[in-house]
Order: sequence, then structure tokens, then C-alpha cells
Amino acid sequence: MTSGAPADGSTRRVTKRRAETRQRLLDAAYEVFAEVGFGRARPEQICERAGYTRGAFYSQFSSMDELFLTLWEQWSTRMLDDLRALLDSRVVAETADERELVEHVLRAVPLDDKWFRVNSEFTTHAIRHPELRALVAARERANAAAIVPVVEALLARVGRVVTDREALGQALIAVHDGTMAQCLVEPENPVVAARRVDLFLRVILSFTVRD
Repeated sequence: MTSGAPADGSTRRVTKRRAETRQRLLDAAYEVFAEVGFGRARPEQICERAGYTRGAFYSQFSSMDELFLTLWEQWSTRMLDDLRALLDSRVVAETADERELVEHVLRAVPLDDKWFRVNSEFTTHAIRHPELRALVAARERANAAAIVPVVEALLARVGRVVTDREALGQALIAVHDGTMAQCLVEPENPVVAARRVDLFLRVILSFTVRD
């Protein structure tokens, strides 16, 4: 019985160290992808940035594609967590109308120019490879399906009911991606920022009804 204790402790230490290595590689990859582009990035660059040798990469990931998809999953999870946090926030409890709600949501999910660059390049890469393209499409649908229940709950705070959940999810992602590009190209243009709110509001009103 006692001989098992050190082994258990050792296993926990190895598991923790492996998780830390994985996260450091992911953090380094995000920076490298943003700086040089997904297509030009190499495992050696990522390992050097993270402070590891090349072997660390292949002990964690089978390919650059797998690494990116892991980054994408983390980013999506973080975005959903930020949206869910709004449900319990005071600002949403005091929200007066749909436009104000949209403004709160957009502040909770800020523009990220690094992520936009990395994600855009990977999407272009995926389009060239049928199997990867299908995987990305499936993950996009899964993201939309995860977002909609949170959006539904937020919209219920201002008395609106979703009429087409699938269409709403697809439309929100399309507007988010499209307006993000416009805002990053003209970050100081208040008209572009205002139109972003307008477009989100029109999508919401198109796929919801007053309760």
C-alpha cells in the first residue's frame, strides 16, 4: 500500500508538467503564428520561443494543424466563458433594450487582431485541404451551437425569443468575422464601430420575436 503513494505523486507531477509544457507551446505558437504567419511558422520556432527543444513539440502534437485546432478550442472556450459571465453580471441585469445588450456583448468579446490574423490564415490553409476543411466546418457548427443557448438566455433578459436557432448562430458568426475585419482595418473610425453594433442588432431582430 505505501509503495503506491510515491508512484501516485510522481504521476501527478508528470501530468502537471506535461500540461504546463503543452500550454507553454500553445502560448508560444500563438505569438509565432501572429508574427510570421501560420504557413511560415515551424515547430522549431515555437519550441525556441517556449524554451524547449524540438522533441517537446512532437511529444504534445502530431502536426501544426493539431496545434492550431487546440488553440482554436481554447479561444472558443474562453469566448463562451466571457459570454456566460455576462449572464450573472449586473450590467445585463440592468440592460434596457436590445441595442444596449449588443453593446455589452461586444465589450465582453473584444477585438483581437492577433487572433484574427492567425485564424484567417489557418482558414485559408484549411480550404485547400478537404479533410481539414470538413473538420473546420464541423467545429464552426459546434461553436455556433454552443453560442446560441447563451445568446438565447441573454436575449431573454430583454424579452426576445429566438425563432431560428441554427440561422441565428450562423449569422452571428458571419457578422462577427466580417465586422471584425472592418474594425481592425479602421480602428479609429467611429462609424465602422457603430455600424458593427447596427448589424448585430439587425441580425438579432431578424431571428427573434418579442416575448
